[in-house]
Amino acid sequence: MSRRRFTSEFKFKVFLESLSERYTIQELGRKYEIHPTQITNWKAQFLKNGQAVFDRPVKDSKTES
Repeated sequence: MSRRRFTSEFKFKVFLESLSERYTIQELGRKYEIHPTQITNWKAQFLKNGQAVFDRPVKDSKTES
C-alpha cells in the first residue's frame, strides 16, 4: 500500500479547522480519513514554522529610486 500525499493547501485547511475548535482532532481525523496524530503533527509544524510565511526581506523604499 502506497503512502498518501497531501497538498500544502489541504494541510493548511485541516490545520485551520483544528484551530476553530468546532471539531476535535479525532473528529477531523474521521472527517478527512487521516490519523489524528498526523493532524497533530501538521498543527505542531505550522505553529513552529508558521512565521516563516512572513519572513521575507523588507525593501527599503528610500534606496529604491
